[in-house]
Amino acid sequence: MEGCCSGMARTGQGQAAAETAGSKIQGQAAETIAVKGGESFVGTDDPVISGDGEGPARKVLLQDFHLEVETVTVRRFAEFVDATGHVTESERFGMSAVFAPLLKDQGMVTGGVVNTPWWTRIDGASWKHPEGPGSSIEERLDHPVTQVSWNDATAFAAWVGGRLPTEAEWEHAARGGNRCRRFPWGDDEPTDENIFCNIWQGEFPRHNTLADGYFGTAPARSFQPTETGFYNLAGNVWEWSGDAFKVRSLSKAAKLRNEQAKKSADKVLKGGSFLCHKSYCYRYRIAARMGLSADSAGSNTGFRVAYDRLPS
Repeated sequence: MEGCCSGMARTGQGQAAAETAGSKIQGQAAETIAVKGGESFVGTDDPVISGDGEGPARKVLLQDFHLEVETVTVRRFAEFVDATGHVTESERFGMSAVFAPLLKDQGMVTGGVVNTPWWTRIDGASWKHPEGPGSSIEERLDHPVTQVSWNDATAFAAWVGGRLPTEAEWEHAARGGNRCRRFPWGDDEPTDENIFCNIWQGEFPRHNTLADGYFGTAPARSFQPTETGFYNLAGNVWEWSGDAFKVRSLSKAAKLRNEQAKKSADKVLKGGSFLCHKSYCYRYRIAARMGLSADSAGSNTGFRVAYDRLPS
């Protein structure tokens, strides 16, 4: 399933940013790219993590849409909260999941999650205090907002007149149209020498070489954008999509996973995060995916906004 040019055009740069979605509401324009629809595909016939439902590749017909060039930043989300009074689910729950090595005080670690001991529950962790009490967002206002659930992301998207992209739209934009490639930049594997994105480098989870310059999140506009202008579609933070999670397989394991996903209202996330590593979580590939309950949040989960059309 390859061929076809990208069919994308940048919208809203400099003074033209007044045309971008949400500018009349939130007071800060969001740059978008117009993505040409048509026949495309989602998934792959060469899955790496088959249990995630990466395959098979499936044909889809997409309408034209717009997608923001970067993930929603802490600064933009703060404006949303100031304007609407929105209280995130992490704030309502009074806690959230934090990548334990990010904590300055390791005495705050409350105990690891089964099979993933590097995650810990931290009381008071939220988008305003990503690592709990005492942590601040002041030095990362241009970083992607984290500790936001699918429900929080959906609320923000509606506020700016948009929505979350579908999995197929996300993949179409990441590939630059109807063509086959493993990563948003092509097929070259990222290494400590060839740095394309913010992922884990070294030996996960014991040692990060920091070859890309970041231990946690990076600014939303870090690294080289794709040919069409999107930033950080691989690594940095997982991005919520609008789709429910489902594994397309008749296996017993898939059926059990789908039952669990339906029960917990799991949604699809795309792109991987700063915690991904080829030896552990090789999910910064375009076809890779993850399912997470709609009310979940964490240190490595954010989102970007799509639009059927730009609000006037």
